[in-house]
Amino acid sequence: MASKVRFTVGSQVWVEDADVAWIDGLVEEVQGDELVINCSSGKKVTANVSSVYPKDAEAKRCGVEDMTRLAYLNEPGVLQNLKSRYAMNEIYTYTGNILIAVNPFQRLPHLYNNHMMGIYKGAEFGDLSPHPFAIADRAYRLMINYGKSQAILVSGESGAGKTESTKSLMQYLAFMGGKAQSGGRSVQQQVLESNPVLEAFGNAKTVRNNNSSRFGKFVEIQFDQSGKISGAAIRTYLLERSRVCQISDPERNYHCFYMLCAAPPEDRERYKLGDAASFHYLNQSSCIKLDAMDDASEYITTRRAMDIVGISSDEQDAIFRVVAAILHLGNVEFSEGSEADSSVPKDEKSQFHLKTAAELFMCDEKGLEESLCKRVIATRGESIVKNLDARAAALSRDALARIVYSRLFDWLVNKINTSIGQDLSSKLLIGVLDIYGFESFKTNSFEQFCINLTNEKLQQHFNQHVFKMEQEEYTKEEIDWSYIQFVDNQEILDLIEKKPGGIIALLDETCMLRNSTHEIFAEKLYQKFKGNPHFSRPKFARSDFTIHHYAGNVTYQTDLFLDKNIDYAVNEHQVLLNASRCSFVSSLFPPSEESTKSTKFTSIGSSFKQQLQALLETLSATEPHYIRCIKPNNALKPAIFENSNVLQQLRCGGVLEAIRISCLGYPTRRRFDEFVDRFGVILPEVLGESHDEVTATNMLLEKANLTGYQIGKTKVFLRAGQMAELDALRTQVLGCSATKIQRKVRSYLARKNFIQLRISATHLQAICRGQIARYHYEDLRREAASLTIQACYRMHFARKNYRNLCSASTTIQSGLRGMAARKELHFRLQTKAVVIIQSFWRSYVARSRYTSLKKAAVTAQCAWRGRVARKELRKLKMAAKETGALQAAKNKLEKQVEELTWRLQLEKRIRADMEEAKTQENRKLQQQLQELQSQSKETKDLLKREQEIAKEALERAALVPEVQVDTTLVDKLTVENENLKTLVGSLETKIGETEQKFEEMKKTREEWMKKAADAESKINELTNTMLSFQEKVTTMEAENQLLRQQALLRTPVRTIPENSSPKSKLTNGSPRSEQTTPHGTPAPREYGSFAQPRASFFERQHESVDALINCVSENIGFSEGKPVAAITIYKCLVHWKIFETEKTSVFDRLIQIFGSAMQNHDSNEDLAYWLSNSSTLLIMLQKSLKAAGTTGTSPLKRPQTQSSFLGRMVFRSSNITVDMDLVRQIEAKYPAFLFKQQLSAFVEGLYGMICDNLKKDLSSLLSYAIQVPRTVKASMVRGRSFGSSSLPRGRSFSNQASYWQAMVDHLNELLKILQDNCVPSFFIRKIFTQVFSFINAQLFNSLLVRHECCSFSNGEYVKQGLAQLEAWCGEVKPEYAGSALDELKHIRQAVGFLVIFKKFRISYDEIVNDLCPVLSVQQLYKICTQYWDDKYNTESVSEEVLEEMRTLMTKEANQDNLENTFLLDDEISMPISLEEIADSMDAKEFQNVTAPQELTAMPAFQFLKS
Repeated sequence: MASKVRFTVGSQVWVEDADVAWIDGLVEEVQGDELVINCSSGKKVTANVSSVYPKDAEAKRCGVEDMTRLAYLNEPGVLQNLKSRYAMNEIYTYTGNILIAVNPFQRLPHLYNNHMMGIYKGAEFGDLSPHPFAIADRAYRLMINYGKSQAILVSGESGAGKTESTKSLMQYLAFMGGKAQSGGRSVQQQVLESNPVLEAFGNAKTVRNNNSSRFGKFVEIQFDQSGKISGAAIRTYLLERSRVCQISDPERNYHCFYMLCAAPPEDRERYKLGDAASFHYLNQSSCIKLDAMDDASEYITTRRAMDIVGISSDEQDAIFRVVAAILHLGNVEFSEGSEADSSVPKDEKSQFHLKTAAELFMCDEKGLEESLCKRVIATRGESIVKNLDARAAALSRDALARIVYSRLFDWLVNKINTSIGQDLSSKLLIGVLDIYGFESFKTNSFEQFCINLTNEKLQQHFNQHVFKMEQEEYTKEEIDWSYIQFVDNQEILDLIEKKPGGIIALLDETCMLRNSTHEIFAEKLYQKFKGNPHFSRPKFARSDFTIHHYAGNVTYQTDLFLDKNIDYAVNEHQVLLNASRCSFVSSLFPPSEESTKSTKFTSIGSSFKQQLQALLETLSATEPHYIRCIKPNNALKPAIFENSNVLQQLRCGGVLEAIRISCLGYPTRRRFDEFVDRFGVILPEVLGESHDEVTATNMLLEKANLTGYQIGKTKVFLRAGQMAELDALRTQVLGCSATKIQRKVRSYLARKNFIQLRISATHLQAICRGQIARYHYEDLRREAASLTIQACYRMHFARKNYRNLCSASTTIQSGLRGMAARKELHFRLQTKAVVIIQSFWRSYVARSRYTSLKKAAVTAQCAWRGRVARKELRKLKMAAKETGALQAAKNKLEKQVEELTWRLQLEKRIRADMEEAKTQENRKLQQQLQELQSQSKETKDLLKREQEIAKEALERAALVPEVQVDTTLVDKLTVENENLKTLVGSLETKIGETEQKFEEMKKTREEWMKKAADAESKINELTNTMLSFQEKVTTMEAENQLLRQQALLRTPVRTIPENSSPKSKLTNGSPRSEQTTPHGTPAPREYGSFAQPRASFFERQHESVDALINCVSENIGFSEGKPVAAITIYKCLVHWKIFETEKTSVFDRLIQIFGSAMQNHDSNEDLAYWLSNSSTLLIMLQKSLKAAGTTGTSPLKRPQTQSSFLGRMVFRSSNITVDMDLVRQIEAKYPAFLFKQQLSAFVEGLYGMICDNLKKDLSSLLSYAIQVPRTVKASMVRGRSFGSSSLPRGRSFSNQASYWQAMVDHLNELLKILQDNCVPSFFIRKIFTQVFSFINAQLFNSLLVRHECCSFSNGEYVKQGLAQLEAWCGEVKPEYAGSALDELKHIRQAVGFLVIFKKFRISYDEIVNDLCPVLSVQQLYKICTQYWDDKYNTESVSEEVLEEMRTLMTKEANQDNLENTFLLDDEISMPISLEEIADSMDAKEFQNVTAPQELTAMPAFQFLKS
């Protein structure tokens, strides 16, 4: 009931309604304690003040995230808040630290991805929007920080989303401490995969739900000391065992029975099963099949789930044999036997089912019958066998069925736990409890009694937790709470479970008495609890009773209480099934110590109470957290919110009970700034700067004459009803102010209207007079204008005739003179062209004849020399058998090879010269041909123009009779035109002949090219043959030398060619000074002498490499703005021809240098230095390296017999200078390209490390920069806006802008480091672009997930901060900032939208096209629904805009766009390609870089000075 509150006319209230539970309305009349209310539905009702609740007129359209912040914490307020948030797709809401989850019945993937988990990781509870991740993170943090286990209790109806909430919790816990289990499946996956098995054997249809869980499940996620998941286990509690034997109509038994009856025919035949309706345990209810469930497919699904959790096929077969045996056991009926008080199977059908059950149990049929019909009573000296009557035998049968099913269920749970892998040594765990909720049906039996007892116990635990949270809040705020009385439901629990004297104790006592009935049990209850306020007897009921639970009154029917409570622990059953031939059945009944004892009576109620106590002990040992799941409608469809249904679930879930506890103390809590902001109009002087917030709050409360409130450290605490009194006083003050404003406005409008009328009359008179004057003036002006026009027209006509005559005569004269001049010019041009053509043609014929003769001579010489060489080769082969002649043959052969090589080079040069000459000659001929064609074309065009000009002149001459034309001149021109046409025809003929000759020469050239290619291939084959023989000769010589030197060296000393000796000096790989032939080719060298051993040569090479590595490992600075180390490395690699080697270790050593540099990833200075060097080296490699065989020529080189770096590196002496281009094309081998690939990876890594370091520095600042500080906000509320003129320019918010200034300082610091280390501007630009993208994502995501950030004042605060970043981009050079500012487009548009006035007037098209074009519909919807104006109290966008957004989002959801999320990704890869890196810098920039002195001082590095 609502407490009495002072209501006035115009107050907004909530009143009860039969259709929608609560409906809002306005108070129209107050009649004592009766209120006349005009409801929003249009009807008027009269209600008592005590049944009416006040409504918050300033409640946000999207509700509040934490309902403890509601102005009125009452039942309709909670319901409306949930409904408002559900309409905005905000399905999660807090009540303190309790999470309420409303099932949306649609996929919302953006709420559960890894990015969202990363946002909630480590966030303070309550800072972000409500979410299961926040509950899981809080539990995980408390467990890690305090070392105490946690429990998360998930409750709600079936279909309310408990399973999805549990998935989300385990998903987050796996994210925080995830550890993959065997088979690659996570703990979360394994636990969820066990759900189908547990649901098949533990779920059943009830009156309200088709898949109601009839047991409690406690999932333990176990952690080690480091917070990593070490195992998991599933604990089950309170299985409803009585359902196996008795079910009420229209409920069903456990699903597994119906699945087995719908199994494939071969399985049913194996278990001798028929239709489900033929079994007693199933046909007690009329409901056999469910429309929404296919038992046959569910059977296959359950089998598959068993395979997944590790249950073998044999074990599955044994499980379903036990299930089938239970069904057959239930069909065994008993009748009176031949002896007194004895029983036997009733008929053959019962005997068949008994035999089948024994076969399935694999036990003795006779023994099974005796265990059901007889009982052994053990005494001190002997055992007495007692017969059981038919009723007792039926009870014994049911007891056996219950115990078998219970142990089967326990075995399944243990098997699942074994499959998951539990850590028995773990001392830290987070448990997730999923248990059935409160039940109240039309017919409530023993099952509902036990379930509601469980919920009463859990509610007591919940109430204690809520009261504890209230105490912590009061203690935190340092207010007095000692007088607050907390009343829990202990009296109801005593009524049910107190021993002795409780309902369960009386039930057990009645069950133990012979021939007891439910009427006797009910009579005992009536007598025992006659005066108990929580117990009552319904009218006209003989055996029913009612208990007043916390969630409402429930009436129980005792008809089956006794039968469902009896649970004998029969020793004969234990012995019989332990002796089963089936190992599975015998394992369910292991030998016990009490095997010799007699039958012991136990009750299901007492067992249930013991298990419940064990569950509560487990929960008491943990820190609890609560999630209450709500099913908004029974149709299971989205966007439907049924008030009555939700309200009932809130009652059953204890949420309203928690509100009741809160209302016992101080249900309304407001921060001082919020309180002053809302009620400051009551006492305007408190809004000045002379009073602080606490003083202002006290003054307002004293003004309202309230008592009983308390002032905390940061909040004011109000008793129930005081908020309504303050709102009534505020409404009264606002009403008086509105009256004054209306009076002033009406006076202003009347005066304004009079002044406008007077001014309008004056204006109208002036306009009329002016119009008359303008008409008179227009007449005078027209008369003067007509005279002027006549005079001008006559003058114009006379002047036009005169000009036409002059123009005609001038045109004829100029045409005749121009024709004569052009004729002379054309004749001279033609004469010059003919001379040029003749000279070029004669030159071409002479050159072609000479080239042909020269090429034929060279070809003949090559053929003859090849023939002579082959003869000599045959002679060498014959002479090679003699050892003494080997050396002379070798020397002679090498000379011939050199001579052939020289001749080959000469022929190639000659052929290249010929080709180049032919190419130039063809190009010249083509140019001449084109010139002739153009001249011919110009001549034709000129003739046409002259003909046209002459024709026009004749036409004009015909019009002027005064001018006489001489026709002889025209005839002369005609003859000249004919001559020109003849000349043009001859030129065209010559051009055709020239083209024909050109084609013939082209064909001849192609033939010669083909012959030259064939000759070259033959020469190459001959050369290869010579080389192979040379290698054979060298090998034989080495072997001979090895034998002579008696193997003194490990490897034979080989001769070193002169071109690879240290004495040979090369520049850029070309011969420097050698003896040459008359043609300029190198002369043959003398071979045969042995070089000195190469050991010292290798040592010098290694020393040079070591010197380079040691030098560049240190910071050797920069020269000309470029890194010295990178350019030095490149020069050495090029000089030593490292890129052209196929095997080298130099690249590995260089990579080690860069790898060691990346280890110090916290120092931006070191990272920037190595980024500068690695990127510069990468740029030079990208510009210079090319694959072997690509286009481009390179100097011919002698074949190299060594492919390693040390075999090809040639060192220069100190007196040789190098004239080389720093960056030039090099045909590189595979190691060089691999080195470039590794170098690019290092560049990317260094780039990413610098970005990550800056992101790490900015992350802590961004969390503060997104929200306006409360001190600033409080000052703003009290009259100081963000743009106050009292603040210095650019320094609004005083020192609160230090967060944004700190970010700017970090940016400047990094920019200076990068500039000092000469990092290419391209990389600097990319770094800041990526960092600004990170800032954009962080700020924008925080704006979306934190409701308090979507306010008007916060938008102004962030906008000024973004202005500082914009100013920084303007101060920095564009080559460094680039387009970084454009990366802030999301947050800039979002903030710009927040600070717009009159949003309700803006259409959706204006928002999408003009204001926020880059934001998605989901992002806009989130911002619009979360927006609240804490400064001017304006509204968000209109409901039509929101509805249009919802429609678009529904369409996108129907398109299965599951990956669509409204959050931005702040982790992006390096957006740079090698082509961009290469293009970012010119090769000329690397010139004039001074080499390090420590290297140039060494003789081996003198080439670096060039």
